Amino acid sequence: MKKSIFKFGSLAAIALAFGLGLTSCGGGSGAGNGSDSTAANSDGITGAGSSFDNPLFSKMFAAYHDSTKLQVNYQSVGSGAGISQLTGKTVDFGASDAPMTGKQDTAAGATVLHIPITAGAVVVSYNLPDVKDTLKFTPDVLANIFLGKITKWNDPAIAAANPGVKLPATPILVAHRSDGSGTSAIFTSFLDKVSPEWHSKVGTSTSVNWPTGVGGKGNEGVSGVVKQTPGGIGYIELAYAIQNQIAYGQVQNKSGKFITPTIESVTAAANTNIPADGKIWISNTDVADGYPISGFSWVLLYQEQGYGSRTQAQAEQLVKLVNWMIHDGQQFSASLHYAPLSANAVSVGESLLKSATYKGQPILK
Repeated sequence: MKKSIFKFGSLAAIALAFGLGLTSCGGGSGAGNGSDSTAANSDGITGAGSSFDNPLFSKMFAAYHDSTKLQVNYQSVGSGAGISQLTGKTVDFGASDAPMTGKQDTAAGATVLHIPITAGAVVVSYNLPDVKDTLKFTPDVLANIFLGKITKWNDPAIAAANPGVKLPATPILVAHRSDGSGTSAIFTSFLDKVSPEWHSKVGTSTSVNWPTGVGGKGNEGVSGVVKQTPGGIGYIELAYAIQNQIAYGQVQNKSGKFITPTIESVTAAANTNIPADGKIWISNTDVADGYPISGFSWVLLYQEQGYGSRTQAQAEQLVKLVNWMIHDGQQFSASLHYAPLSANAVSVGESLLKSATYKGQPILK
């Protein structure tokens, strides 16, 4: 690992530059570091979290402002930071691509609702300018690349999955998230399920001890590292790969099929029963045509909205916004390469929102 870092040492600066420069893309300055309920105000709604969601949220919130004149300020800071800011009550809502853990639930001090908001693909992006074919990745190959065991693009294991493709001897540089990330949670949940070695050495979380590579902050940061680095490979949300014109591969699923990440293949993976609390992992799906590195994302908000100095009007604004997102807001999903929520997911979201209260009284009538 040290050899790899020294060889590509200058690339850490690229990761840092992209991470720092783009972290708040599309967000605005909404979330601060103030005390309880400072974020909520009559002028708008503040949120923070998932960069996976940011392209979709940017479109949703602009459309919502056009119809209601309500400003929604969202910071694309990563799922972990979004959960922390929600717990600190410096934002009205968080967004995460990983359900809150038991420890995070305890830290929140009260029930936090997980409203399914979208489903999307985490793609394996790469930068090989001379390779015009779409590469195929088996689960073992991906695990061994991110474990640091496969270090060159012409490795026999990569070549075996890509017959006829002329692969260069270019060294592989792994790019991963440097921040607490739901995108990382989705990706590592897949690796954890398919690789016993990954399970025993690394595991799955929003933040893990990566065996190799350099970090970038947000999907934006990882996209930047891969795009600027011949030989780079990383994991990013599908919309970022398309928007940044970065190549991404097919991934072999549990049925043995190499699946292209698309709205259809994510929808197939997400077409499943969702528990009443909204929390579910769909990576390594059993669905034959499902993309295996898919995941839901959630908007997080306190079930009891009457905390601190929040008013009933502020609570109603927030719940109405999220209710709009799971209904009318879904019209923007497909064009941005997210899978629209299934009827089952919408039903679960509706039930959870109906449980939201202000000083014990239901907010949605």
